[in-house]
Amino acid sequence: MRRLYRKKALSLVKELDAFPKVPESYVETTATGGTVSLIAFTAMALLAFFEFFVYRDTWMKYEYEVDKDFSSKLRINIDITVAMKCQHVGADILDLAETMITSNGIQYEPVIFELTPQQKLWHRTLLLIQNRLREEHSLQEVLYKSVLKGAPTALPPREGTASEPLSACRIHGHVYVNKVAGNFHITVGKPIHHPRGHAHIAAFVSHDNNEMFQYFITVVPTKLHTSKVSADTHQFSVTERERVINHAAGSHGVSGIFMKYDTSSLMVTVSEQHMPLWQFLVRLCGIIGGIFSTTGMIHGFVGFCFDIVCCRFKLDPHVNNCAAPVLTDNHVQE
Repeated sequence: MRRLYRKKALSLVKELDAFPKVPESYVETTATGGTVSLIAFTAMALLAFFEFFVYRDTWMKYEYEVDKDFSSKLRINIDITVAMKCQHVGADILDLAETMITSNGIQYEPVIFELTPQQKLWHRTLLLIQNRLREEHSLQEVLYKSVLKGAPTALPPREGTASEPLSACRIHGHVYVNKVAGNFHITVGKPIHHPRGHAHIAAFVSHDNNEMFQYFITVVPTKLHTSKVSADTHQFSVTERERVINHAAGSHGVSGIFMKYDTSSLMVTVSEQHMPLWQFLVRLCGIIGGIFSTTGMIHGFVGFCFDIVCCRFKLDPHVNNCAAPVLTDNHVQE
């Protein structure tokens, strides 16, 4: 009885076979079938090769949310060279809450205003990168992927001894500010602080041919997560404006460099995405199965058309399906 049940179960499983085997004696190979198979295998290999590179590639995913971190500080790195002596300029920061930010981290260094050839090359490279980023924003993804691998962002030091007079002032360092709107400015005269605000002593500095340079900066908090690094950073956009200070012509103001910054209330999370292995295998199976099905239908359709043409014009003697019926002697006698 057990053997009988096993035979019935085995026969039932055989009836459910979706891949029946055809004996080799009933299989006929042709040159056209071999050609189509060769084309199919070549297409499979090429598409699988390209799909593997798609699997290895990564892309950046951007997510936006409200920035809930109001207690942290924003670090501002400063490196500006002004064509004036250090005793004639001053720099400080005043935020929207009328809070003076201490500038202990800012240093004043007498330097030569003209750059060395190495510094000019660094400056041109930096300008080129910035211009490309303005024109093609997709380069940001390249920078995100190759973070910490690029050229140094600091100005290269001057080599050798200086033979020219130190007529310029390099203001560099960093300060920590609150995440509110503020104004970082470099103006003529050293800053002094008093209970009602602050001022700059500029009584002994000439005000001929003075200009005002204004930069309106919007800072966007950004979290970066890649396969190599995770960091909290910031992106920013800048709008520039400049004008000549001429009180006689009605162009009033204070000469200097003013950087008015504001922090966005939205935070951007940039994460590196990768195709999972199961999706790669599914796409690979789709490529193989799709090519097999498509080439099989094309081969069947071409063969059908070829048989019709051969039967119509009797071009192939091996095609016997459309041969005319042969009359026997009995039919002739009748």
